[in-house]
Amino acid sequence: QPQFVESGGGLVQPGGSLRLSCAAAEVAFSIYAMGWYRQVPGKQRELVAEITNGGSPKYADSVKDRFTISRDGAKNTVLLQMNSLKLDDTAVYYCHGEAAGYEYWGQGTQVTVSS
Repeated sequence: QPQFVESGGGLVQPGGSLRLSCAAAEVAFSIYAMGWYRQVPGKQRELVAEITNGGSPKYADSVKDRFTISRDGAKNTVLLQMNSLKLDDTAVYYCHGEAAGYEYWGQGTQVTVSS
């Protein structure tokens, strides 16, 4: 069973930075398109950023120029560098992997932006 485990969430002040990491296990990581989603209570989960198995990134308009997604094939990890964080970035962030019609989610990590 594939596993995706997130880490790196926490509490940060507005304008600060955090880096989320997602470690993939029991998967052929190189074939997976990977992404980060986020969700706040009462709202649908939304795409934050995604990266193809070839390394092409795509971002939600709300995080463009502030967040950077990357992947490390040697470590089977996908990273989300979050800079200039805003109050509205507060959410649970989920790692997502998809390949060959299958998709998997991590358990989520809380990011709280607060002064």
